[in-house]
Amino acid sequence: MTQTPTKQLTAASWPASTRFLKIPGSRHTLRVNLRSLTVTVTLAVLALAVGFWSLTIGDSTLNFSDVLAALRGQADDGIYRVVVHWRLSRITLALLGGAALALSGALFQTLTNNPLGSPDIIGFNTGAYTGALIGMLVFQTSHTGSVLGAMLGGLFTAAMIYLLALRKGLTGFRLIVIGIGISALLGSINTYLLLTAKLESAVSAAIWGAGSINTATWADVLTVAVVLLVCLPFLARLSGDISMLPFGDDVAISRGVQVDRLRRWMILLAVALTAGVVSVAGPIAFIALVAPQIAVRMTKTGTIPLPASAMLGALLLVTSDLISRTIVAPTQLPVGTVTVVVGGCYLVWLLINQSRKNRA
Repeated sequence: MTQTPTKQLTAASWPASTRFLKIPGSRHTLRVNLRSLTVTVTLAVLALAVGFWSLTIGDSTLNFSDVLAALRGQADDGIYRVVVHWRLSRITLALLGGAALALSGALFQTLTNNPLGSPDIIGFNTGAYTGALIGMLVFQTSHTGSVLGAMLGGLFTAAMIYLLALRKGLTGFRLIVIGIGISALLGSINTYLLLTAKLESAVSAAIWGAGSINTATWADVLTVAVVLLVCLPFLARLSGDISMLPFGDDVAISRGVQVDRLRRWMILLAVALTAGVVSVAGPIAFIALVAPQIAVRMTKTGTIPLPASAMLGALLLVTSDLISRTIVAPTQLPVGTVTVVVGGCYLVWLLINQSRKNRA
């Protein structure tokens, strides 16, 4: 994978569907891509529709009226418990977690200017998993301790990769290669932790490590929701500067973007989004890799659209969860096994497609 050459930022650089709206009482304009907006809204509706449909499916099949009654608090205790406490928390976590992972992948792919630049490829997922495992197996901490362990593990991994890749200037390709190496090292540490832990703890951690939301609770949902609520305002504030990066550092700097500072913020936000999901659901693979690239192709923006990526990530994960619950019913597979299959097929296609382009 090679980086694309620096682009010149002109009026023609933006897609034809882009509209510039004057903000009343301000010198600034708001850039709106109509196609991207349409795609984002459509994906959001589809994600919610799949989530609502998923509420009716399980060991006990419910009809839509039962689900609506439970959501309004008018169903009997049994149906209310099934819908609200068991299924709704899981589906909500899938929607929020998918959006968080996709946003993380979009940030890393924009940062590295490479479609392989996602947290599961670079190694941040593995680092967050290492931190969570240390908290769970070594210190035997509570849920909060595992969350903090995942955050610290992800941040430590990010700092290590960033410092190693910073030599002679930070480039996306060097970041990816070093990240793959660090990921392999951390993977061996994770294996050692599992092999030396007590059997019951190791089995539980291994299942969780496949990427599972089977036992999702509202506490898990709250963790990811808080991470999103903290990160989204920063993403909204930085989105204009982030959209400048694909045009090259020179163009971004000429527009007043502090490139080095922006990259550090992007890494911090992406790691926080990844660690928040990993801490409660384990390292769910390939959502961060696949969603941003499909979103680019759907919106035809040329740059990775953050809102569309988030909605597509939510749709992919809630659909994968539905498949994991029904494909071998009544057994429930970890959702990570489904995303690995989908993402693996996509990765093979991406590598073949890129190879053809390089030969052309």
